[in-house]
Amino acid sequence: MMSYLPTIKQLQYLTALHAHGHFGRAADACFVTQSTLSSGLRELETLLDVVLVERTRRVVRFTPLGERIAAKAFIVLREADELAALAHAAAKPLGGELRLGVIPTIAPFLLPRLLPKLRAAFPDLKLYLREEMSAQACEALSRGQLDCVLLALPYACGDVVAKPLFDDAFNLAFHPDDFMDPPPTIAPQRIDASSLLLLEDGHCLKDQGLAACGRPELRAESVHLGTSLHTLVQMVANRLGQTLLPQMAIDAGILAGTPVIARRLDGAHASRQIALVWRASSPRAAEFEMLGDALIAAAA
Repeated sequence: MMSYLPTIKQLQYLTALHAHGHFGRAADACFVTQSTLSSGLRELETLLDVVLVERTRRVVRFTPLGERIAAKAFIVLREADELAALAHAAAKPLGGELRLGVIPTIAPFLLPRLLPKLRAAFPDLKLYLREEMSAQACEALSRGQLDCVLLALPYACGDVVAKPLFDDAFNLAFHPDDFMDPPPTIAPQRIDASSLLLLEDGHCLKDQGLAACGRPELRAESVHLGTSLHTLVQMVANRLGQTLLPQMAIDAGILAGTPVIARRLDGAHASRQIALVWRASSPRAAEFEMLGDALIAAAA
């Protein structure tokens, strides 16, 4: 039996270096000096009698064994966090730290309305927010770097529990000159595929919006991409095309100061579902159910 076991601190150094790929940035993330982090990793390698990281002047490269040990370290740290969270949740639900991931097509439109209500409902809750794309947020959730995520479904996020909060309808946003007499709702068949503006790859809203249209050919012909919904709105205002917007963005005033008009997209599945997701193994499930109920009430 091995007489030495890695410390939590050493595993934190290892996973930080794996996540950041740079000794300086990893040290900053761990709130230590670069020399402290480097010596801690060398001690880990010495006591395990293995080489985990190849060090050169320009790049940090994990060995094959280092990759396997780093992957296991993420799991060990996640389990350690959940051990502490289990005890804390039993003492005072939603009374401590909570790391919440939010995707970019939700965060700027929903959080300003929800956060004041959450602070009022749970004054002892210390909410740390992290805005990330869906793929990165789900990866961080799996590794234990996030406790839960505000996500738009459908999206494959791994072994998670999802609590649906509400449906967010899709709208077609266009310049007034694009439609002479726009109807109350827009049929997907009326969308001009050659002028449809979409978010760049990586945003789940792009795929969800196209699925809501039910027109597979739009994906192939949509070549105009934007980095954010605000950018797309400005492109539409300058008559560069049309775009799809979620209702929460419109409710938050994204069209203010522009001539852009929005009409609800007609269709049985012309919406995305906003949900709170967490790891199926999390001991804080009861807390997240409570948080989800609070988010439903606040959003209403």
